[in-house]
Amino acid sequence: MNAVTSRLCRRRFLAGTVAVVLLAGCDQKAEQAAAPAPPAVTVAQPIKRVVTDWDEFSGRFEAIEQVEIRARVTGFVESVEFKDGAVVQIGDLLYVIDPRQYEAVAEQAQGQLADAKAKVDLAERELARAESLIQTQAVAEAIVDQRRQQLQSAKAAVLQAEGTLRRAELDVEFTKVRAPIAGRISRHLVTVGNLVQGSESGATLLTSIVSMDPIHIYFDMDESIYLKNSRLWFEGKRPSSRDTPNPVQVMLAGETKPSHKGTMDFLDNRLDIGTGTLRGRALVDNHDLSILPGQFARVRVLGSAPYEALLLPDTAIATDQSRKIVFVVKGDDTVEARPVTLGPLDDGLRVVREGLKPDDRVIVEGLQRARIGAKVTPHTATSSSSGAKR
Repeated sequence: MNAVTSRLCRRRFLAGTVAVVLLAGCDQKAEQAAAPAPPAVTVAQPIKRVVTDWDEFSGRFEAIEQVEIRARVTGFVESVEFKDGAVVQIGDLLYVIDPRQYEAVAEQAQGQLADAKAKVDLAERELARAESLIQTQAVAEAIVDQRRQQLQSAKAAVLQAEGTLRRAELDVEFTKVRAPIAGRISRHLVTVGNLVQGSESGATLLTSIVSMDPIHIYFDMDESIYLKNSRLWFEGKRPSSRDTPNPVQVMLAGETKPSHKGTMDFLDNRLDIGTGTLRGRALVDNHDLSILPGQFARVRVLGSAPYEALLLPDTAIATDQSRKIVFVVKGDDTVEARPVTLGPLDDGLRVVREGLKPDDRVIVEGLQRARIGAKVTPHTATSSSSGAKR
């Protein structure tokens, strides 16, 4: 190889090396330009407000008053005066039983009373005559005593006749069966023309009525909740439901928020030894008559005194095996997993009992983009996006 060829080869090598170096520099700049920015997340500070805890139970509604309507006299049904399933008021006419035989007995009793009163008048006059004659010794004292005894017997007969008349009038009244309470009536169990019995041992069942407004709801609380509430009462942090109508909230089937309110009005005097639960009862308003006896519902009972708490939307809470955590953005915009102790829901937000401070920035949206120890680009949430209510 001559000198000219050697110089050409060196020039070509240098040119290739420069090209490789230039291409490498371009690749490095391209990689730096393509490096992604930290993921964007939405953060919010915990909401601080005064809340109250509620204990929640399953309950069943029962009517405060329920009456079986039975015949009080024997006879044939003449008419049914109510519509099945209707709401009735006290004194509304329900059934009419043939009253004619009882009206006849009442007229007979009226005649017996008039006869007894006439005998009283006669006995009074005879006694007056005997008392005037004894002054002249025209009659013996035994006659006067006899007339007094006759007067007393006549007065007793009047009382007896009055009682017979009242009983007969009651039988006439009982032929018209009326509602003893206000509420919703069931279907009629006896149709027109049927014979009903009014005896005390086998009176015919005609229908039934249950009161509707207000209505009771019964529920059972376990021993741990009872002990917790007792401890709060001893500490003066919660009034006892035995002597205070503590508020309750009721959620019907399919509801996510309470739709009815009421107050506690009964706690049993002992725990059920079979279930270890204590029976409680609340009085619930039912003005719209939408609740029926026998219906099931969720009952929320006052479980604490008002206290100040930190709250977050449930979407900000994650699960790490058996513990609950939230992702907190630190001052250098790196992510930290913070274990928390949770409380109940309050107006759509979750109470955080332990693990957070009021000024912590908690990721409420974009949890799937956050990595522990990695940087993020935090954006402050609005109240609507975070679900918080200030």
